[in-house]
Amino acid sequence: MSHTFSGGCSCGALRYESVAEPVVAGHCQCRHCQRASGAGHASIIGVHQDALTITGEVKYFDYTADSGNTASNGFCPNCGSNVLGKTSGMPGIMAIKVGSLDDPSWFKPGMTIFAASAQPWDLVDPDLPAFPGMPER
Repeated sequence: MSHTFSGGCSCGALRYESVAEPVVAGHCQCRHCQRASGAGHASIIGVHQDALTITGEVKYFDYTADSGNTASNGFCPNCGSNVLGKTSGMPGIMAIKVGSLDDPSWFKPGMTIFAASAQPWDLVDPDLPAFPGMPER
């Protein structure tokens, strides 16, 4: 993919656009992502924060991640859509929830993280590299 991509929340009040390719793409099976997504995992891409333009208000919920880092979920305060995320473990990188992309069809996951928390009914691609927690950078 060598073009910009965009997305946003359900009501359209929160929007983003990236002018850079993702630096990471995968599934997270940590318990927090399970709760936040209402599913067995969250599918996420990471982009450099300076390549991302965000319009509208983002409300952040901070928590201590399974890795011990401080993580934040960014959501629309109007409709509640969980759209963005960030972690102290990857400064300068913004996570984008794949379901919030205008066109999520190009998403190609490269790994599964926090696979130790996987639910037996959440069947992700078994050919993806799977890490029990957060892989070392």
